[in-house]
Amino acid sequence: MSKETYAHICPQITACDFSSRVRELAPHAAILIGRSDDVPHICPPFTITSCALFGSGHRLWLPITNAMAVTLTNKHMQELRARMFDPVTSAGQVEDTHGMRVKINDGPNFYMLYKDIFCRRIYHFEAETRAPRILDCGSNIGMSILYFKTAYPQARITAFEPDPMVIPYLTHNINANNLTDIEVVRAALSPHRTTATFVADGKYASAIQAYAVTAEQGAETTDVECVQLGQFLDEPVDFLKMNIEGAESDVLTASESELRAVREMVIEYHHLPGQPRTLDKILSLLSRQGFDYLVNDFDSETNPQCQPPFRLDNETHYFLLIYAKRRDQFS
Repeated sequence: MSKETYAHICPQITACDFSSRVRELAPHAAILIGRSDDVPHICPPFTITSCALFGSGHRLWLPITNAMAVTLTNKHMQELRARMFDPVTSAGQVEDTHGMRVKINDGPNFYMLYKDIFCRRIYHFEAETRAPRILDCGSNIGMSILYFKTAYPQARITAFEPDPMVIPYLTHNINANNLTDIEVVRAALSPHRTTATFVADGKYASAIQAYAVTAEQGAETTDVECVQLGQFLDEPVDFLKMNIEGAESDVLTASESELRAVREMVIEYHHLPGQPRTLDKILSLLSRQGFDYLVNDFDSETNPQCQPPFRLDNETHYFLLIYAKRRDQFS
């Protein structure tokens, strides 16, 4: 386990709670507290987690095994899930995430974002510069932005979010955490620069009407501005994150000739009832443009229909992550 692993997989446990849980698992574990620039003169392996409760610049150093970390993380996630799925959890509630304050729009949405982005690190990448350029397509409440800024504080991020009910949460979370070098584009990505009817549920499944299959009941329709991805590929992009609720194939196809500006990307593919099956088109496009790729199915909680025993019919609904990297960037 790397020194940074615990900070990524379990950042929300408080200092007191963390200490008590570690001692449940390892009664003789030593806890050393020091300034962040101290070099610990104790033998590895060790795990480091930033701990705001100990004051700015302090760190918590613990000898901890992989099994202990997994046990702690599982317990923490079970508790977080129970709290976020509890009906008393409401929009506007503020949660602490990795030293940042997050105003949430929906409890289950926050839990899934936190699990996938901060625990499983689905958008992690190794930048070659301290200030990578990132396009965050489908920013929602900004959890991916918080993750990027945690990993790369000097990152330059362009965030796309068209849902007028979600944008206030996104901008609040950026401003409340004093994040800079972020441009918020209040528009939907589309094959065309136009205006489109948008189905907004204010949670997590809002989409241009042509792709709107999974929006929550009570979703509202509104007109939104649409922009093309290629407009923003006029300079090198270190990382492209895309989760745009079914529009991914059309958006990528419309800007195929500009995609070589991107070094790495993670695309969420949506296999939705009544929508064209475009996975093969996306993979072929990536290959044509010089990308190698791998496909991941999240986990059984996010994506139960990808787990065995397998079944396909007209109503099958699942998601895939496509990670792609330009072959000429391989070391």
